[in-house]
Amino acid sequence: MSGRRVAYLNARLLDPASGLDTPGGLLTEGGLIADLGPELAGADLADDIETVDCGGRVLCPGLIDMRVFSGEPGAEHKETLASLGQAAAAGGITTAVTMPNTEPVIDNVALVEYVARRARETAPVRILPMAAISQGLDGRAMTELGLMAEAGAVAFSDGTRAVADALVMRRVLSYASTFGLLVVQYPEEPALARDGVMNESEVAMRLGLPGIPACAETVMVERDIRLVELTGGRYHAALVSTGAAVGALRAAKADGLPVSAAAAPQNFALNETAVGDYRTFAKTDPPLRGEDDRRALVAGLADGTVDVICSSHTPEDAESKRLPFEQAASGIIGLETLLPLALELYHNGHLGLSALLATMTINPARHLGLPTGRLTAGAPADLLLFDPDLPWRIDEDGFRSKSKNSPFDGRPVQGRVWRTVVDGACVHDRTGEA
Repeated sequence: MSGRRVAYLNARLLDPASGLDTPGGLLTEGGLIADLGPELAGADLADDIETVDCGGRVLCPGLIDMRVFSGEPGAEHKETLASLGQAAAAGGITTAVTMPNTEPVIDNVALVEYVARRARETAPVRILPMAAISQGLDGRAMTELGLMAEAGAVAFSDGTRAVADALVMRRVLSYASTFGLLVVQYPEEPALARDGVMNESEVAMRLGLPGIPACAETVMVERDIRLVELTGGRYHAALVSTGAAVGALRAAKADGLPVSAAAAPQNFALNETAVGDYRTFAKTDPPLRGEDDRRALVAGLADGTVDVICSSHTPEDAESKRLPFEQAASGIIGLETLLPLALELYHNGHLGLSALLATMTINPARHLGLPTGRLTAGAPADLLLFDPDLPWRIDEDGFRSKSKNSPFDGRPVQGRVWRTVVDGACVHDRTGEA
């Protein structure tokens, strides 16, 4: 191992993969972690080693975001891979996994290779593509999963569309099980959700808006669990938002089925009342649910049923959001707010800090088969240094993303990124600030 060496001293080393939580230091050499532990001290280091005083802040693996939408290719005015990478770095995310519903759809080897190459050329963080399950996202003809996996696709999803045909989904899970591929389903039965724009409830009735019933999510999750039983395929519910779906997944995990699930901060930090008087920035997929579902989702995160937190970063320009609610685009940006919003679960006493960080480091790394997400000698030096307690206020004017569609603008939060490191190189730094 050779290359530039950097020592991070006076840190709180926190590694959810091993359970490490101790004061100490960490040494990187080139793109790898060379050493770490409580015994690493500045007085023992060679003169050619650069040192960073962490000031007692948390040093942990860089975050891995399993669900990120990019405007590139096809809608670069909303987000490019370069701007996505800058936003991810500012948010402490060292690996971002992009969805395939771009223009054109990422449903063949050439486009998988294109996204991977463009990301390497333009983005400061790792950007890894998911590829489409079905050709053109039409839910009918399966793509060449094996070939795209060889080309660099880390998992397979149809983005914001569910594979509604049960026979197609059975074939996908059967094929994927042969090669150990991860199938990521957006769990929403499209016929039940077709005309809905927010959660089906009294709030929707009062606003006169068509609703998406909670059972649209539960029906799809429960169907897919039966197909997992049948095929043995590895299944990940891309986003869950209802207590019933969490309950179904909890039972499936208790039965030993290879299922996992993710939640986005908006679904555990907000409920449907955030829609207010037709506030389109609170129009999301899945929709913001009622308070009972929000609490059930928090409980699912606390007991590990929902084992991943992702941003579901969906950049939309102002023209797409400043429309009547039914016509406005769904989705919010989330790369730069993922960590502080997730930390609300820690500050509110729902999860310990290590357990919370596991949902954004080692858990997604294991699902995706990545070597990152852990602090250990020889692992890639993808690191996050952050202050978990620092108060600040979210300000959309400071976002690196090209889009500003966040319902959290002005929200007071705690926890701020100080330094983001990818392959041993600093890609975002606030360590010189007070």
